[in-house]
Amino acid sequence: MVIWMPLNLKENLPLVAMPGMLLAVEFIAVSLSRPLQAAGVTALPYPPESIWNTVLFLAMLLAFTLFILVLIKFGVRRLLSAIIALSLFFTFYYIFASLALATLGETDLAGIATLVLSVGATVILYKYPEWYVIDTLGILICAGVASIFGIALGIIPALALLVLLAAYDAISVYRTKHMITLAEGVLSLKAPILFVIPKRRDYSFVRDGLAIRGEDGEPRERGAFVIGMGDLIMPTILVVSANVFIQVPGWAFSPPAVGAIVGSLAGLALLLTAVRQGRPQAGLPPLNSGTIAGFLIGCALAGAWGWILPL
Repeated sequence: MVIWMPLNLKENLPLVAMPGMLLAVEFIAVSLSRPLQAAGVTALPYPPESIWNTVLFLAMLLAFTLFILVLIKFGVRRLLSAIIALSLFFTFYYIFASLALATLGETDLAGIATLVLSVGATVILYKYPEWYVIDTLGILICAGVASIFGIALGIIPALALLVLLAAYDAISVYRTKHMITLAEGVLSLKAPILFVIPKRRDYSFVRDGLAIRGEDGEPRERGAFVIGMGDLIMPTILVVSANVFIQVPGWAFSPPAVGAIVGSLAGLALLLTAVRQGRPQAGLPPLNSGTIAGFLIGCALAGAWGWILPL
């Protein structure tokens, strides 16, 4: 989900950061995927081609979302902050453990490095949650998570996941609106689990939150817009899956994966056009649709349709 307020031309310049961050997540995730796959890293219990991986992913996501919404409803702020911090720690731990396993093998040094990096990254996020710290570590989180799940989900499970999540995101933002409630609850805690894009150079997320206040203490303008990390993770899962599971002779980088990247940028352009209306927008419908369309065009251009055979 993306939250936006209208900007003038000068203030629009920071929007270049959005496609830049998406590309960074996609290229880092693809770079990590081969070493992680070679190291035998897996996030889901079934073979990559099993649709049950998609079902399990969705079940975990829905259960965690429901749990967070219950905590927000009952106003248990400290518990919610603690759970988010713990979730971030385990996310970092899984990412760094996977990287350590891929580079250092099953050694004591790998275990120590994983623990130190995971604790350090979590502490930095909570002790100094400035927007550039959140965004930098957020790119690592998104790339790591997308890479780990991208190698665990074959093409058909990944496509099914993107279609179902796009539908769920649209319902949760426009109909039930519980995703807006979740985002507002997380933002009220200044929890570092959303990308924060500032509108002006002197903006501080720690000092201002999302609203820049005047001398009277009243909110004067929105200082930044935010986008959920899931909006960058989900399209990247298909990019990684396409590059890992579709091999095209003579191509170092799979054409369907290239198509998915181009499509995700096109979807992002549509999303950024829509959010100029000044209200929260569901990010995954345009992002996932563009990614899938680009992927299919890449498959058509390369004649890479072998992934359909399991059907």
